[in-house]
Amino acid sequence: MGGLSATEKFFTWLRVEQGRSPLTIEAYGRDIRQYEKFLKEHSSDVMRVKPALIERYVSVLKGSGRAPKSVARQFAAVRMLHRFMDEEGLRKDNPTGALDGVKVPSGLPKALSEDQVARLLSAVNGVDSYALRDRALLEFLYATGARVSEVCGLSLSDLDMGASLVRLFGKGSKERVVPFGRVAHGALTEWLGVGGRSMLVPQQWARRDHSDAVFLGVHGTRLSRQAAWGIVRKYAIRAGIKEHLSPHVLRHSCATHMLIHGADLRIVQELLGHASVSTTQVYTKVDNEVLWEMYRESHPRAKAIRR
Repeated sequence: MGGLSATEKFFTWLRVEQGRSPLTIEAYGRDIRQYEKFLKEHSSDVMRVKPALIERYVSVLKGSGRAPKSVARQFAAVRMLHRFMDEEGLRKDNPTGALDGVKVPSGLPKALSEDQVARLLSAVNGVDSYALRDRALLEFLYATGARVSEVCGLSLSDLDMGASLVRLFGKGSKERVVPFGRVAHGALTEWLGVGGRSMLVPQQWARRDHSDAVFLGVHGTRLSRQAAWGIVRKYAIRAGIKEHLSPHVLRHSCATHMLIHGADLRIVQELLGHASVSTTQVYTKVDNEVLWEMYRESHPRAKAIRR
């Protein structure tokens, strides 16, 4: 990797030796470019920067109104860069070695109640192609707990309608097979039938992989994540749901409702595509009020308990 700058060597290392995805490398690139711009404005660079200036950079990020999670991610990219430079002998020290990380409040998205989910899913009315698509999308998100990126990347060849199974590709292109229920199956069948998906097929595909997309956008292209977010929010407003709603909340709601109804934690872990069951335990925390409500309804002696 001779002749390359320290950051170029870092990105090559991420791609070749760490096997990071193009999207991950692109995200690291944005964070590192912003960091380098800040250093240049303060007459420094990655080879000479001192811990005090990095602390100042983090303070500037915090003061810019960014979410703590975003600041933590950006600092993690900076720390990884300097750790790489230290281990590769590109610098004799690691200026981030003694710096504290950025604390992120443990805030999980609040799951919708089952009544709210029912209202959201019934808010899609009409039988035109867009209504059929939107109903299928919402039902599928809630039925499978899939990430929005997984759903937007879904291809027709990934669906087994006969067995009501779908193949999803999660983080790191890890593959898993997930079932979906009767209602989601019916919504998908209508969307893939006459008057649904075929009505959005363009005369010529913009890209070859779009022709196999399960969900299509307005211009006959593969549905984008931004468009999927817009669809979820559109029907949340129509259903009178005031809470901030995103595809991720539907994923969280799917997992939470399954746990409430007795699903094994490891089954939910497999459904969500988590590498570790500890991730699922954090992800699927159920609100105490929900737990108490379920307890009062299901335990024969619970009515005697007063909180």
